[in-house]
Amino acid sequence: MPENGITHNPPKILAPAGSKDAFLAALAAGADAVYCGLKSFSARMEADNFSMEELAALTRLAHEKNAEVYVTMNTLLKEHELERALSQLEKLARLVQPDAIIFADPAIPALAAAAGFKGELHLSTLANVSFTQGFSEAVAATGAKRIVLPRELNVEEIKAAAEAVPDGIDLEVFIHGALCYGVSGRCYWSSYMGGRSSLRGRCVQPCRRLYKQGHKNERFFSCQDLSLDTLVKVLLEIPQVTTWKIEGRKKGPHYVYYTTLAYKMLRDNGKDPQAKKSAQGLLELALGRPSTHYNFLPQRPFNPVDTKAQTASGLMIGKLQGSYKEASFSPREALLPGDLLRIGYEDERGHLIRRVKGSVPKRGTFNIAPQKERIPAKGTPVFLIDRREKGLKDAIAALAKEADAFTIEPVSAATAKLPKVMRYKPKRGDRSTTLYLFREDRHGPKNTETATWISEKSVPNTRKAGVGGRWWWLSPVIWPDEEKDYAALVKRLVNFGAKNFVLGAPWQIALFPEAKRKGLHLWAGPFCNIANTLTADALKKRGFTGIMASPELSEEDFRDLAQASPLPTGVVVAGYYPLTIARTLTPDLNPHEPFASPKGEEAWVAKHGENHWIYPNWRVDITDKSSDLKKWGYSLFVHMHEPIPKTVKLKKRPGEWNWNIRLL
Repeated sequence: MPENGITHNPPKILAPAGSKDAFLAALAAGADAVYCGLKSFSARMEADNFSMEELAALTRLAHEKNAEVYVTMNTLLKEHELERALSQLEKLARLVQPDAIIFADPAIPALAAAAGFKGELHLSTLANVSFTQGFSEAVAATGAKRIVLPRELNVEEIKAAAEAVPDGIDLEVFIHGALCYGVSGRCYWSSYMGGRSSLRGRCVQPCRRLYKQGHKNERFFSCQDLSLDTLVKVLLEIPQVTTWKIEGRKKGPHYVYYTTLAYKMLRDNGKDPQAKKSAQGLLELALGRPSTHYNFLPQRPFNPVDTKAQTASGLMIGKLQGSYKEASFSPREALLPGDLLRIGYEDERGHLIRRVKGSVPKRGTFNIAPQKERIPAKGTPVFLIDRREKGLKDAIAALAKEADAFTIEPVSAATAKLPKVMRYKPKRGDRSTTLYLFREDRHGPKNTETATWISEKSVPNTRKAGVGGRWWWLSPVIWPDEEKDYAALVKRLVNFGAKNFVLGAPWQIALFPEAKRKGLHLWAGPFCNIANTLTADALKKRGFTGIMASPELSEEDFRDLAQASPLPTGVVVAGYYPLTIARTLTPDLNPHEPFASPKGEEAWVAKHGENHWIYPNWRVDITDKSSDLKKWGYSLFVHMHEPIPKTVKLKKRPGEWNWNIRLL
């Protein structure tokens, strides 16, 4: 039996790369696979990312070193971007030939097939496959060979996922790196505050900022990093978990090198006490945030938010001393030539970046010469955010020389054609529907229809008048512990004659047995993040009868989707849409009181099931655009209502979201 005690193939160590040096550092550390993005359609657009030719050479090098390469195209695709996405996939297929594409938008499989891509498709954590019945549906709908699990799952839920996943389908689990506060694919905070969408790789991380509640001014939503360290040994017992993923495409080569080395040690020699100690030492040197095991152990879950600890990236090594003219600090660790420092928190204006030019001993003095910028105040923390040791620099340089030796021939003009989609044509007598959505048993104004969020409280135990005609909405995120309850509630509603359902994720159609779907109207709701017709067409093939547009879209995006959609289209025109949905909430925040951003924007928290919904104190409101929306083809208009806490004061302000902003 192998030293690590497993009889199946050991899991691959999947390392991140947001730059050429980080990619080469992953290879130098012996990563089994590297994931990276191009300049477009990547969920980490703030990373340097790669040109097509550069990635082609690096991929050839990786393959020579027996490492795989996965390319991320895991953003929400807008209608006018389909041609460009197809062209990129065709170039990837012909020039780069990566082993897999990581994707979230259901349009990608059709585009990949049209482009002639022969590698695997891996379904991103942004797709939010969060409950066991959803795995088979996700595979059937997309052809994915691998599913990347949400970071919120504990090890028992991961084991349940492994039992539920179809034969031959792999699971990928995050083992180390930054944690988003919101559930992946269900966070709109950055987009809501100015068009920079996390679903488009442009998140400005509003969760990392200071927020005020009462006398507290804290980072209530800034998570520590995930680090399973020695706990990864439990994952060795789950053969379906074929890949351990390290997060960090915005990190430097030092981080990539040391985290990869550490987890290789823990995988291959995890029973050796000295190897475990060495691996933990490497992780401490990797320049990440303070870490947590998060939910991994269900009997000992950790809240990832610790308002008493700093959660800036990098290793804090000192604080500024002196005046702005003669600022300096005394490092707690020796500094090496080439070290990169950040003075201040990355989410605060005025932080500085400095490169160390010469060695500085531990407790020595590093002077910060003023340049054009203003030097931050005395006491500002200083972080070591990247390091280039000579050994690592030499290894990267040697590998770079090998990569540069490859000759990359230019790709000829693209020839792939977009798959054709037949536009939905309204039937005679079709009319538009205005829908009022509530948490409880309420009715909207006259001449409107009523909708209710599905919960044990809202669904009656016996047949009741009005159940059949109402629209029933499923949660945007269903966790494994909630799955049986939701399945039972759906079954009860169908037996009571309910016909109209709005689903929070495409995979939730698995809660409706195929034999029961006849006569049902199953709509993909706004949390499905739909922005293009190929996604709509993929959902149509799975049995959906209508789609709702992503509320993040701009005016032109709303128009383009409805005018070409193969299914009837709906839109949220008014109401309270969450900034984010999370599985955790720090005990330092009172959920019954509002909190305020540095700019005075207020929000509040409401718990529904296992999820914490964070709402701004102003409404989405594009009701004055209704005539345009109807003209383009929208037929379902939704008003989302929420119980407003007595402590929350609502603001009157434009709620057009990104209507007049080009969604980035």
